[in-house]
Amino acid sequence: MEKDSDDPLIEVAALMQLQASADPVILDCRYALSDPDRGARAFATAHIPGACYASLHRDLSAPLQRYGGRHPLPSSAQFQQFARTLGVSRTTPVVVYDDNRLGFAARAWFLFFFFGHKSIRILNGGLKAWCDAGQPLETHAPASRPAGNFKAKPKENLLVHYAQVKARLGTAPWQLVDARDHERFAGLKEPIDPIAGHIPTAINQPWQEITETASGKVKAPEALRKQWEPLSNGRPLLNYCGSGVTACVNFFAQYLAGRRDSLLYPGSWSDWCAHQRAHQSR
Repeated sequence: MEKDSDDPLIEVAALMQLQASADPVILDCRYALSDPDRGARAFATAHIPGACYASLHRDLSAPLQRYGGRHPLPSSAQFQQFARTLGVSRTTPVVVYDDNRLGFAARAWFLFFFFGHKSIRILNGGLKAWCDAGQPLETHAPASRPAGNFKAKPKENLLVHYAQVKARLGTAPWQLVDARDHERFAGLKEPIDPIAGHIPTAINQPWQEITETASGKVKAPEALRKQWEPLSNGRPLLNYCGSGVTACVNFFAQYLAGRRDSLLYPGSWSDWCAHQRAHQSR
């Protein structure tokens, strides 16, 4: 049986070698929550040669519902069709990148990982690292590829949903970890969701802190282990954020640190708020 990639990061030099030898699918995941089309415009202006664009709201999320958060996970059928359209088959190497310290690339990585793809990596340092290495960009659309035969096999055991989180508050076998910034976690500001604060019993670990500020590159595995181990107290870490997107950065960091028991609350705080408001209105 194939194993998931032991090293889910790839450096620029290794990506160049991969391009020369294995024809990988490269996904540009740039996005801006304040301007959902900004990433697509940036991609059209310039991108890594051969890359395709993946939109958070169109390709990496399901349509918005009453519950499930602002960016629900796509269904197996939706993601399978998306991957096949890209040309992804069982053994196709896939590399994802963004320009936001993994903020959106980690979502794409998580989806491929969750749906069972074995060869999925994030470009360490993203587009900045590529440009800093003096590598060229292109502007034209990528050449079409034959449809792939990727088959989505979701790892449902990685997900914990609202009812489970609510029922296990105070007795949970996991530790909730909120990936939002300190001010949102503390309820000092809330620019997006209708309720400020955090889920009871959660601790705060902002997602930006897994990367180096200047380079945007991921911290060394040993540094990540020192960052995460004291927080778990021997329990799995259940990650959430505002809508389940940047929580994937923390999930990815835990994977790099050697953890294989991490979990995701995909609806996250936006889903929690929707349920709380529904309860209050009864």
